[in-house]
Amino acid sequence: MNLKKRNYPLMILPALLIILADQISKYAVMRYLKLHESVSVITGFFDLVHVRNRGMAFGLLNRPDINFGFYILVAASIGAIVLLTVWFIRLKENDKLTVLTLSLILGGAVGNLIDRLRFREVVDFLDIYIGQYHWPAFNVADSAITVGAFLLAFIMFFRQKSHAS
Repeated sequence: MNLKKRNYPLMILPALLIILADQISKYAVMRYLKLHESVSVITGFFDLVHVRNRGMAFGLLNRPDINFGFYILVAASIGAIVLLTVWFIRLKENDKLTVLTLSLILGGAVGNLIDRLRFREVVDFLDIYIGQYHWPAFNVADSAITVGAFLLAFIMFFRQKSHAS
């Protein structure tokens, strides 16, 4: 493997942009919105809120009485970051789309890990809803992880289909 020909900028730059956007947006929310305060952006559909999540996506393990959850989630985040890095190193040089998807997931994982280490919880602020039906609040890092994971699944599915043909 020739390390000089790797797609390092394609792995590192999007991840850094995600981390920056995530941390800047969370800083703005913490600075301008009190905890549990919300501001309507699109009435009946989208609000900016300031909530905290001690658990993981969609509020799983988000209970104040579960202290071991913090350690599990920090370990899982670090494990995911290591796994993504190893996956990147083992990729073929011309697999730029997979590198980009790994970068999105990596940036999101690091963004949420920063919060978890700083606050022992993650700042969420994007609230999408229709009437009384709310999607759990999320943030830029969560969005990057979700988009990256869906793209990665899509790539892997169609690669399997093309290899099967």
